[in-house]
Amino acid sequence: MVVPFFALLAFWACSAPVARALLGGGTLPAVRASSNKGLRSEAAEEAEAPSVTAQSISALTSEVSTVFPLEEVQKILPHRYPFALVDKVVAYEAGKRAVGVKSVTFNEPQFTGHFPDRPIMPGVLQIEALAQLAGVVCLQMEGAEPGAVFFFAGVDGVKWKRPVVPGDTLVMEVEIKAWKAKFGIAKASGRAYVDGNLAVEVKEMTFALAK
Repeated sequence: MVVPFFALLAFWACSAPVARALLGGGTLPAVRASSNKGLRSEAAEEAEAPSVTAQSISALTSEVSTVFPLEEVQKILPHRYPFALVDKVVAYEAGKRAVGVKSVTFNEPQFTGHFPDRPIMPGVLQIEALAQLAGVVCLQMEGAEPGAVFFFAGVDGVKWKRPVVPGDTLVMEVEIKAWKAKFGIAKASGRAYVDGNLAVEVKEMTFALAK
């Protein structure tokens, strides 16, 4: 096969630097890095970045404001450790309803015996927490005063849907159904959630102010 002279000349021009380098007459020509390498590096960095961070989890509640912090709750309710079960109130309508938060921790004394190998928040304490949240509303209504003691007079229609355990955040909501200031009697309904799932609901709670 006859190779045209101009083709040989072009081949020699392209391969001459390589040949000279191999024979000790210079260095190999630099090879340009692929622009795709940068793209691959960026993609790798994004893949290695953690998908869940403390900041991203904390930001989930960034739009939730606190109406009554713990210090204000203690000015309204008479309960103290180890029976103070409302950490803060995040929504409040005077005389009508409230949304409150109870952070459940393993340091609470009831978990020593309930149960040693499987700590679960007792159902009666969940109801008590709802009752205390209702007290935040009732003790600021006409005919009552902050710090007053009130008793359970009845509980009806209680349903527990899932266990509440240390590490859970119990988000509670109560609604006042009736308030008879003359007799110091209140009726309320309530429900509480963990991670958006219903944990407990109460159709009706009845309270009586201590005389």
